[in-house]
Amino acid sequence: MKEKRLQQLILQSENPDLWSKPGEMQKINKEKALVEKSVNDWKGLKSRADDASVLLEMAVEAGDEETFAEAKTEIVALEALAGELEIKKMLSGELDPNGCYVSINAGAGGTEAQDWAEMLFRMYVRYAEHHGYKPSVLERTEGEGAGIKSATLLIEGAYAYGYLKAESGVHRLVRISPYDSNARRHTSFSSVFCWAEVDDDIHVEVDMADVEVDTYRSSGAGGQHVNKTDSAVRMRHIPSGIVVQCQNERSQHANRDKALKMLKAALYEREIEKRNAEKDAMNATKKANEWGSQIRSYVMHPYQLVKDHRTNHETSQVHAVMDGELDDFIYAYLRSTTAAEPQKGA
Repeated sequence: MKEKRLQQLILQSENPDLWSKPGEMQKINKEKALVEKSVNDWKGLKSRADDASVLLEMAVEAGDEETFAEAKTEIVALEALAGELEIKKMLSGELDPNGCYVSINAGAGGTEAQDWAEMLFRMYVRYAEHHGYKPSVLERTEGEGAGIKSATLLIEGAYAYGYLKAESGVHRLVRISPYDSNARRHTSFSSVFCWAEVDDDIHVEVDMADVEVDTYRSSGAGGQHVNKTDSAVRMRHIPSGIVVQCQNERSQHANRDKALKMLKAALYEREIEKRNAEKDAMNATKKANEWGSQIRSYVMHPYQLVKDHRTNHETSQVHAVMDGELDDFIYAYLRSTTAAEPQKGA
C-alpha cells in the first residue's frame, strides 16, 4: 500500500506543472520523504529477517553454538524493531507526522511544583535529544527560588507530535522534598499540554479583535537585549481561553509572529479534536486543568515507581524515565488508543 503511494508521490513530484507551486511541491516532498523512509524501514526489516533465517539454518546444520547465539541476538533485535515499526503504523492521524509544541505549567505548591515542572522540562528535552529531534525553548518563566512556573518547547522532527501527544495531562510527583528541612514527603503536580505544529499551507482564521496581546520583559537567559526590553509576547484567545507566549527571539515582532503561529496551531488542534471527538482517544483522557485527574504518577519515596494510570504500564526505573526514556509509556498509550478505536465495518 505504501509502496503504491510512494510511486504516486514520485510521479507528482516529477510533474513540471508543480515547479511553479513551491508550497505544494514542498508538501509533496515532505510526504514523499516520510513514506519513503517507512517503505525502506520495512524493506530493511525483511532483509535482516531473511539474513537471520539463513544464519539460523547454518547454525542448526553445523551445530555451531556461537553462530546460534549470534542468530538469537539478531532475532531479539528484529523483534524490537518490528515492534517499533508496528507503533509507527498507528500514527495515521492527520497531524501525527508534524513537530510538536510542549507546554509545561507548575501546579499549586510554590517551589515544590516549580521544581517538578523543571524536572519535566528536562525530561522532554532529553527525550527529544535521544530521538534526534530538535528542541527549542520558546518561552520559559523562572520560578521563585527554584524551578520554573511555565515553559513552552517546540520539538521539531518527523512524528514528534504523533508520539508526544501521549504526554498531555497532569503529572504527579511524590518524593522527600529537598526544600523541606524536616525531610517530609511532598506531592507535587504539573500539567503538560502537547499540540501539533501546523504547516503554513493550513489556513486558520484568527480575528485579532478576539486576541488579547501583552508584552513583557523576558525573565530567562538570552542576553542584555532580551532581558532589558519588553520583547516577550503573550497572547490570549478570549473565546477559547487559549494562552500562548514566546520570548526566545530578540525582537518583539519576531516573538509576535511565533506566538501567533502557536495560537493558530492550538486553535487548529482544538477544531480537529472537536470534529473527531467520538474517536479521539486523547480528547477522552486529557484533563489538563484538573489536578485530581493525573495521567501518570512518579514516586521516588518510599519506593521507586512510575505508573501511567491510563494504561497501567509501570516501571521502577524512575531515573531512566526522568532522563527521557519514555518510549515504553508512549507505546503503551498508542496501543491502548488504537485498540479502543472502532474497527471499520464494525
